[in-house]
Amino acid sequence: MTFAALPTVPTASYGVLQRTNNGCSDLASAVEDVRTLGYAVLDAGYSAAELIALSVAFDGARSRYAQTYGASVLEAADEHNSVRLLLAWDDAFLRLALNEHLIAAVSHLIAGKFILNQQNGIVNPSRQTYNQGAWHRDLPYQHFISSTPLAINALFCIDDFTRENGATFVLPASHKSSAFPSEDFVQRHALQVEAKAGQFILLDCMLFHTGGYNASNRARRAVNHVFNIPYFKQQIRIPGNVDASGLREKARDVLGFDCQEAVTVADYLASRAPNQNGDSNMVVTSKTEMANG
Repeated sequence: MTFAALPTVPTASYGVLQRTNNGCSDLASAVEDVRTLGYAVLDAGYSAAELIALSVAFDGARSRYAQTYGASVLEAADEHNSVRLLLAWDDAFLRLALNEHLIAAVSHLIAGKFILNQQNGIVNPSRQTYNQGAWHRDLPYQHFISSTPLAINALFCIDDFTRENGATFVLPASHKSSAFPSEDFVQRHALQVEAKAGQFILLDCMLFHTGGYNASNRARRAVNHVFNIPYFKQQIRIPGNVDASGLREKARDVLGFDCQEAVTVADYLASRAPNQNGDSNMVVTSKTEMANG
């Protein structure tokens, strides 16, 4: 019996007038995938020891969060599987939000300046339903699309994301259509994105996605980030909840310290006044500088 060789993907083409050249790096491939399909997986570059430290920090922050606000109060508000503004509970998550690989990817995807809108710990409990287990966009209740991303979701995997423990489902390229697709389309095209602990699942925030059902015996943990153009307000105001002392200028920029809305006309005019270099105080940091921060 003879076996035919497995088919290879053709490389030749004709009639092509425009082509994307991504340089074949992991970063460039992830950026192209997000632009085209709406999702990608990108490694954060952490060692095994650093991943263990983040796991311990996550559990500690979640415990302190529950003690502060009350487990029963959080459960009544359906917030018991979340830790809001995680970076305010442990500096490890401030560093995670400023991860160089993540910031480089967002810098390529969002044209111009961007800020961190939110960073939340998310727990997908074992054998239970939870509030992220429904199709949604991370700019919820919106039914418009844009030619370039307005916001990027970066879901950092504290634990492996597997089919068994409810790895995130996505609808590929749904960020290119304004309406939620038909049930038939969802059933035919939804797929799960499996990823390893220490990787980011990157999404265009207009991509429809949902957490899956966790059929394993352990909760699955993740840290969700949303970065967006500075015209959107932060979910919870980061300046004032994070100690600004010691933060580098580029970190302050990403965290939105210079993008807070002016309370008065005088405040607005002060923000426009030239600084010592003769520039407006409302300086937009270049994407190159951001990536090298």
